[in-house]
Amino acid sequence: MNLGTLIVGPREHVVAIADLDDAAAAELGPLLRDTARVVETLCQPEQTYVCVWSHGLDARKHLHIAVQPVTAEVRARYGGLRSEQLQARMLADGDEPDVADVEQFCERARELFLAIAGSSVEDRS
Repeated sequence: MNLGTLIVGPREHVVAIADLDDAAAAELGPLLRDTARVVETLCQPEQTYVCVWSHGLDARKHLHIAVQPVTAEVRARYGGLRSEQLQARMLADGDEPDVADVEQFCERARELFLAIAGSSVEDRS
């Protein structure tokens, strides 16, 4: 996937959102919101996709939720495709971002997650 895509997944082995326990379900909404905020802040996308994936070869494997920034540049690189067609083409092409760019993005994302977590604690006080 393109630079800035983050994956959210449960710590426990779960294959569907319907299988989340109450505690995990309560954590999921705020975690997805915060992840989307990080992606939006760092990537300034036209749109941020949030997609649930759990496919194995012939059965569900493990729950993954992709939070993917989609910019005009990304769409142009893939002929204007959108949604699942864009994602399928990206995966089929196998293009990967530069490792140094990924490391830099991850560091910036880590810092932003910490700032968001800190402000959430202050809001609850």
